Amino acid sequence: MSKTIDSMSLVPQGSIGAYVQSVNQFSMLSAEEEKELAERLFNDGDLDAAKKLVMSHLRFVAYVAKSYAGYGLPQADLIQEGNIGLMKAVKRFDPSVGVRLVSFAVHWIKAEIHEYVIRNWRMVKVATTKAQRKLFFNLRKAKKRLGWFSHDEVATVAENLNVSTTDVLEMESRLNGQDQSFDLTAGDSDDDDNFAPVQYLEDKSADVAVTVEAENSQLHLKTKLYSALSQLDERSQDIVSSRWLSEPKATLQDLASRYNVSAERVRQLEANAIKKLQSNMDLA
Repeated sequence: MSKTIDSMSLVPQGSIGAYVQSVNQFSMLSAEEEKELAERLFNDGDLDAAKKLVMSHLRFVAYVAKSYAGYGLPQADLIQEGNIGLMKAVKRFDPSVGVRLVSFAVHWIKAEIHEYVIRNWRMVKVATTKAQRKLFFNLRKAKKRLGWFSHDEVATVAENLNVSTTDVLEMESRLNGQDQSFDLTAGDSDDDDNFAPVQYLEDKSADVAVTVEAENSQLHLKTKLYSALSQLDERSQDIVSSRWLSEPKATLQDLASRYNVSAERVRQLEANAIKKLQSNMDLA
């Protein structure tokens, strides 16, 4: 359906004011006109009817998106996400239910905008579950009225939203938190009074002493292995190397053909060579 709609109307270009003026030029539909178009789309898959339904409601999407300006995200992106929600609503709208499209579409429009806000408001997600998302948006509305929360205000919000006071305080701390660069910003130096996490957070996964010790241990084991291997006869060295130290590894049948013996004989030689190899390494 989206391919039939002028993309310039769905994606704001230039100033938001100019976009709003352009979408306001699309006439609003009467209840009868809307029902007729919706029936054509629902019953016959008429894409031209879908286009008219979408175009006539673009002004409503811009109006809804304006209420999310306080999140500091580009208004054009909010409108674009809302338009996606509108298109989804038009696709699923059933005119036989008896409600206007705007009443049905508002939930889809807000859902798309909410998802966009959650994804982009912070680098680290502030709300991941459905309950947290509901609290995120409701708490921002409450804070506009209450300002800084007191203990009593936290309790009131928790009761109104049917959540615990712990949930309210946790979400409030996330709302008040700011993203911080892990590294020093451009122009900063270690001598300045600037503190970035890179200066004081310990990377416990990269202990130099442990890394060096592990490398030395691996080198020692490798040295012992090749020293023990050199004490085997030439055929045993070849069998062990071909079977375990080479890529691709040789099969028993490959070695049987090489030495003109049975595969079972190669298996026996391999087992004896490994026993000698283990004994030589223990003595090393």
